[in-house]
Amino acid sequence: MSASDPRRWWALLVLATAQFMVIMDTSIIGVALPDMQHDLGFSPGGLQWVFNAYVVVFGGLLLLGGRLADLLGARRVFMAGWAVLIGGSVVAAAAQTAWVELLGRGIQGVGGALITPAAMTLLMITFGANPRELGKAMALYGAAAPAGGTAGVFLGGVLTQWLSWPWVFVIYIPIGLATLAAVPAVLPAVRGHRGSVDLLGAISVTGGLALAVLAVVRAPEQGWGSASTLLEFAGAALLLVLFAIVQKVVKAPLAPPSIWRVPGLAAANLAFALLGAAWIPAWYFLNLYLQQVLGFGAFASGAALLPMTVTIMILMVGVTGRLMARFGMKPLAVTGLFVLALGLAGLTFVRPDGSFAADVLAASLVAALGMSLAFIPTMMSALAGAPPEQAGLASGIVNTSYQVGSALGLAGATAFAASHGANALGDAVRLTDGFRAAFVTAAVIAAVGGVAALVLLRKPRPAAGTEAAAAPEAESVA
Repeated sequence: MSASDPRRWWALLVLATAQFMVIMDTSIIGVALPDMQHDLGFSPGGLQWVFNAYVVVFGGLLLLGGRLADLLGARRVFMAGWAVLIGGSVVAAAAQTAWVELLGRGIQGVGGALITPAAMTLLMITFGANPRELGKAMALYGAAAPAGGTAGVFLGGVLTQWLSWPWVFVIYIPIGLATLAAVPAVLPAVRGHRGSVDLLGAISVTGGLALAVLAVVRAPEQGWGSASTLLEFAGAALLLVLFAIVQKVVKAPLAPPSIWRVPGLAAANLAFALLGAAWIPAWYFLNLYLQQVLGFGAFASGAALLPMTVTIMILMVGVTGRLMARFGMKPLAVTGLFVLALGLAGLTFVRPDGSFAADVLAASLVAALGMSLAFIPTMMSALAGAPPEQAGLASGIVNTSYQVGSALGLAGATAFAASHGANALGDAVRLTDGFRAAFVTAAVIAAVGGVAALVLLRKPRPAAGTEAAAAPEAESVA
């Protein structure tokens, strides 16, 4: 697709919508969880897996999705991902038992893992020839992710309160079908290249991540030092070590060791994982505080988070790109993570008899400001040095980092919150103590991410033949 082809902006709309919907799938179920627990018979501990079944499969298979996008062609994998996501949505919406619901969520995760790295590859191909347009496109695409996560809470509240919880999954069906219909007309066809697929690597990394999350989720009930918890952590470690070994010995590894020689990739992925580990627990427990302590309904709780969504959208689209052009990626990433930590620290002062205006609004807007400043620069720091033939792989790695960080961050914050009273339904004082503990956890993680970005991030050097690192030079980003 040429730089003057007007279809490129329609392509951006399709790609940004895909990113919005995939990330929204991690949050739209939040306010629907109590109804799902009642109707499907989830236990209090098992209910977390409505979230984690999607995130763990999504994060664990993103590397495979990136590899398939490189081998089979990004557009083909993008369309296949939407078909799988639609199928998973049908299963999740029609579920009558807990295990079927989790199956549907896992299938949705597979679809998301195919869509996300393919979309990033298509974005780089469509806009990579023009650094200024690439900067603008990345700003719009990047804004779709956190906006989707936050908007999902509001939309989930609307659908749950005015219709019923299955509609949080039904909504993906018409949008997915419309996307599939639009793809051939607006997205460029991309040839793949020959190679094999590292299935053992995909299985071992996904299994290791799932077992690690399971161990953290179950540890408060079983005991952190219990034999079962230690065995789960040991199993996770063994699977992840197996993954690392496989990457060194197979001919076509899922994440070849050479990818880690891309300048700044490891450091940026660490910062991005910590960003997800702070942000996802923040919105999760903020929604619970609004409903379970302040007494907001599903719709009111979602509406209360709209100021955060609007702030993120306005700043990412209109401000972050310009600041990145002027100051570079590292200063914004560092500043954003510390501002996020400040906003989350403000939420640790919520009260049992508080109010939205006094206890939530200001701190949540500061947190949204931090997210707006940190998300795009941190992501682009990880992608900037990757050569074009590894764009899908690099995208898969950076998105894996965010999703795995989100899952582990939420599991850890949930465990810490539960130990401080977050499970004491009906007791506003104990609930608030538990939610404060979760906000403390998220704030500390964000601060650690800021330190990691300050110490470890370096100015990226573009790989030969790629314009990814040039995006920050787009002075006209608006």
